[in-house]
Amino acid sequence: MEQHNPWVTIESHKVYENNWIGLTEHQVINPSGGQGIYGEVHFKNYAIGILPLDEDHNTWLVGQYRYPIKAYSWEIPEGGGPLETEPLESAQRELAEETGLIATEWLELQRMHLSNSVSNELAIIYIARGLTMGQSSPEETEALSIRKLPFEEAYQMVIQGQITDSMSVAAILRTKILIQEGHL
Repeated sequence: MEQHNPWVTIESHKVYENNWIGLTEHQVINPSGGQGIYGEVHFKNYAIGILPLDEDHNTWLVGQYRYPIKAYSWEIPEGGGPLETEPLESAQRELAEETGLIATEWLELQRMHLSNSVSNELAIIYIARGLTMGQSSPEETEALSIRKLPFEEAYQMVIQGQITDSMSVAAILRTKILIQEGHL
């Protein structure tokens, strides 16, 4: 059931902008009638995630140091896709760049908002099948480790809290259900 918007925007102004994000501060009246501010991060790209899955139910994870959380993170291959580009095209590019894998079959797994209390970032996640190995070519901002492992091991990494990236967690849990139901 859809609800009306209980927020009233008095005025808005851009606080910051770069090639990837913009930050807007809104002067608002909140749902209880109080005046305040609301910061909103606008993303200039889709968040794209790919769970590669071969015929033996192996997958590939990408490891890298994530600056915002000051920690190393194991994740499905991920990246940004320009809003004006078909998300599948961006997924194909990201998979090849980060892992060297080329896929002949693509299934859109899900769409999700990553932090909808402060951001409009939309993630689109795919399962890639029919895999062949090529040459990876990570971007200059990426120092990646690539790891092939049984899908079940990646699932256990999620269950044990070793994978905490939200797109990776969602993709792996959803894929586990599809495998259990016999769809993959």
